[in-house]
Amino acid sequence: MLRLQDILRVAIALVPAILLAAPDSGVVPLTPAALVRKTVEHEATASQSSSVNHMFVSRKQTAHGSQTRLYVETAQAMAGMTIAYDDKPLSADQQKSEQDRLESLIHDPAELERKRAKEKDDAERVRRIVRAMPDAFLFENDGTEPGRPGLGKPGEPLVRLKFRPNPKYEPPTRVEEILTGMEGVLLIDPKQFRIARIHGTLFREVGFGWGILGHLDKGGRFFVEQQDLGDGTWDASRMTLRFTGKILLFKHLDIQSDEVYRDYRQVPSNLTFAQGVEMLKKQEPTEARNSAASQSPRQSVGPTSK
Repeated sequence: MLRLQDILRVAIALVPAILLAAPDSGVVPLTPAALVRKTVEHEATASQSSSVNHMFVSRKQTAHGSQTRLYVETAQAMAGMTIAYDDKPLSADQQKSEQDRLESLIHDPAELERKRAKEKDDAERVRRIVRAMPDAFLFENDGTEPGRPGLGKPGEPLVRLKFRPNPKYEPPTRVEEILTGMEGVLLIDPKQFRIARIHGTLFREVGFGWGILGHLDKGGRFFVEQQDLGDGTWDASRMTLRFTGKILLFKHLDIQSDEVYRDYRQVPSNLTFAQGVEMLKKQEPTEARNSAASQSPRQSVGPTSK
């Protein structure tokens, strides 16, 4: 799904110590720019070629409260069911509403296809932004830090790079325009060539759609972490969004959310949407109790870039 989005300066001097490791470490020495480019290529390939699907739990906190959802990836589309609001299980009426919504998708092939198409379009927008990062930003070395649960692979060194806009970059479409006003920090696993963290901040107001459709205010930021799930894939463990702005010049935009993803478990890759819904129904009582028992989300074991 990805459940994600989601950026990155050429500094040839001072390559991190991890990139100067001995040959038997398995790390190939690369400049920051080359490391980012190879990582982005690997991320793009992984997001389109993974044959591993998962069930997982998401807890999203906003100014209006929290929502906990159980998801399962299927061959047709992502199936998701709300299991708690503010860490309290759903009422009987709310449960029925969730199940009716999913049943309507099962029995409406056209609507399910629209859902699948939207997920595909959303994933493609994310891939376009990620693919643009090597050209859109300049990178500089900022040391290393170790992986930990929910961030990369525990104990494995991660290369930290600062990034800022490349003044020569021209966004090909409005999708990539946001990159021209963003700076931040990127964490990369230099062995697996995967992004463990992106933390981006808007240092100026950024228009989209040539300023006609709207803008995002200065100071907006996002924070995404991924981790190695141990089955050959990586997935998101945490996402924070803080953006304000305007849409169509007059409608106020205010996005303030924190989302944690946890309890990833592998499921058959050929699940139909209907089979995925049945899995959600069976798992829902257990997960609802777990959500009620814990008032704060646990650290993730790592939606959705595989």
